[in-house]
Amino acid sequence: MRTGPTNIQLQATIQGLKHLGSKGNIALWKRLASELEKSTRSRREVNIGKIDKNTKENETAVVPGKVLSNGELTKKITIAAHNFSAKAREKINKKGKAISITELMKSSPKGKRIRIIC
Repeated sequence: MRTGPTNIQLQATIQGLKHLGSKGNIALWKRLASELEKSTRSRREVNIGKIDKNTKENETAVVPGKVLSNGELTKKITIAAHNFSAKAREKINKKGKAISITELMKSSPKGKRIRIIC
């Protein structure tokens, strides 16, 4: 029987997202929690090129999964994700900023102006 993610850090992030979502009735955090609760194989993997294509300058994007390094980042954006490949983190930090979902929750608890990229 599947009991959910076994990674303690991921469990804490999911609990934090659920708490923040129910506290302020914010659908963004609830959706991220449900996406992160999926199995590892079902979690999203998104390339930098797709993120660049679907965001605007100075925007914040969140990926409920892993960011991969295929493509180039042409805009200054902040990307929050559960996990980054080493090369993706390097590419993002040259032009924008790569942060964890926990950091995003602390910096923007209301969830305003954040785009989910799946």
